[in-house]
Amino acid sequence: MPPDPVRVADAGAWLAKANLDLRSAQVDVEADPPLLGDALFHCQQAVEKALKAFLTWHDEPFRKTHDLVELGGRCVSLDRGLEDIVRPAARLTEYAWKFRYPGEVSEPTRAEAATAQAVAAGVVAAIEQRLPHDTRAGQ
Repeated sequence: MPPDPVRVADAGAWLAKANLDLRSAQVDVEADPPLLGDALFHCQQAVEKALKAFLTWHDEPFRKTHDLVELGGRCVSLDRGLEDIVRPAARLTEYAWKFRYPGEVSEPTRAEAATAQAVAAGVVAAIEQRLPHDTRAGQ
């Protein structure tokens, strides 16, 4: 039986947005001067959207949240092989807000951005490998 076209489209839409966030993070890092706080936000968003793509594909509802621990845990319950990939992404959760608002927050470093980019790219790639190729048709 072919995959449900609605589920393919919905999971694909989440993956497309995750890849757009990865691209945005790269553009922010390469900007002069670099926009490192914004890059970290996009890394968190890439992971969040990839995890939501996985949950969507598995027809698992999720609430509106930026919590990568919660989303990652839900994904790991469906595929234990994701645990070592998703665990390092948990620390990216705070990037959903940490550099987005005024306050006494220090600026992130290039090393922090590079680590976040590597983690986010790893999560997105792992999710893409676990979903049918059709979900990547729009990318």
